[in-house]
Amino acid sequence: MNNTPATEERVWAVLAHLSAITLGMGILMPVVGWSEQRRKSKYASFQCLQALGYQSLGYTVWILLVLVIMVFVSLFAVAGIVNAQNLANQVTGVLIAHTAILAGLIGVYFGLPIIAAIACAYGKEFRYPFMGKRLVRYMGYDVNDEWLIEDHEDRWVVAMGHFSIIISLWGMLVPFAAWILQGKRSLFMKFQSIQTLAYQAGVTILFFGAGFIYLFGFFGFIALAGFGENILTFNSSQGMIGLIILFGSLLIAIVIILILPLFHIMGQWAGYRVLKGDDYHYSIVGKIVEKRLAKTQSAS
Repeated sequence: MNNTPATEERVWAVLAHLSAITLGMGILMPVVGWSEQRRKSKYASFQCLQALGYQSLGYTVWILLVLVIMVFVSLFAVAGIVNAQNLANQVTGVLIAHTAILAGLIGVYFGLPIIAAIACAYGKEFRYPFMGKRLVRYMGYDVNDEWLIEDHEDRWVVAMGHFSIIISLWGMLVPFAAWILQGKRSLFMKFQSIQTLAYQAGVTILFFGAGFIYLFGFFGFIALAGFGENILTFNSSQGMIGLIILFGSLLIAIVIILILPLFHIMGQWAGYRVLKGDDYHYSIVGKIVEKRLAKTQSAS
């Protein structure tokens, strides 16, 4: 773009990028910025969509990258410790290396949106590595049209709502904001946002439910078996019941925690399918939401 963006455009772009440093809570800002600027400023709209992608899709990529790097570092560390003569120094070195790598990755993750915000504050064009150029093509940003491709805007926002499932609790802000701000304009966005919100709410309830079940078992064990000097012997029926409740609740909580990644993967797949042009439906939630919306439309 040859013309320097106006102050309002730059402010929205800066806020959208800087919201990445709020650890998930700020993911609402790019959606609000895009909704506010989508037919006012091509520059601000694109930067807000790019910031949204960085905080949802980019967050997923960063999490996977960190896990892969830490696994490889741990494997090399274990091999080094096994062959080490001075075990104490080797363990200390491994801890320092882990901390340094993790701190470096976190620094890069937060550093990129800060650089983006500074560039946008001066009205410059900014592209995130790997994602930026692809998003330019997807949105038709480099074409001499006045606005971005509307269908691709909607699909990007919807897909990022699916991807944001990995951001526990705060990820629900994306589909919620898209539904409230743009649901009346686009039936596609309304349906996708509502089903995504319902799906993520269910997964979030499962996550916190696992913690509640474990605490229930723990406090149930304390109540039945006693605590400290008052603890009963496990040979007593009351003590055994408390122990069964504790291990039973622990087992249920572990099973729930182990299946949660499957729900996350399904959310990522849904986002990918939406970007590829599908009107994705979750198997159960999608059908329920579709029927409810159909009844609402027929009633109105």
